[in-house]
Amino acid sequence: MEIDMFDETESVQEEHQQLVARLVEFAASYLKLKENTELSITFVDNNRIQEINREYRGKDQPTDVISFALNDEDEDDFPINMETVGENFPENIGDIIISIEKTAEQAKEYGHGFERELGFLALHGFLHLNGYDHMTQEDEKEMFGLQKEILDAYGLKREE
Repeated sequence: MEIDMFDETESVQEEHQQLVARLVEFAASYLKLKENTELSITFVDNNRIQEINREYRGKDQPTDVISFALNDEDEDDFPINMETVGENFPENIGDIIISIEKTAEQAKEYGHGFERELGFLALHGFLHLNGYDHMTQEDEKEMFGLQKEILDAYGLKREE
């Protein structure tokens, strides 16, 4: 798996970037994704994620994580027939954008560590890139159950 990581805040510690990369790679293995899967993760501040949230979601407020899936079958997209490009062709599944400020705020609010919240948000965004959603109660139960299962298996359990 190839993960391109960008820190627009220039404040994310290397160990936190490595935690996110390892967790996403673990989740990719857990979901049995192909080795040639690619994605990007960008760390931003609240102002930047608010701009993105306003532009793409019509919500003028900062949020914690936003995902842009490339395989969401939007009718405006140009379809790529993966069978014709060959199995070694890299498959980019999309982009995850995480607000580091929101991560710290929520970690404090929920009473657990920054690492747990950062891992949770990265995994949450990653699952969105892989077709999981929480628009209905049934979908939410499936996605959040899988999220907990992966975080627990990785060893990043929620502190009680």
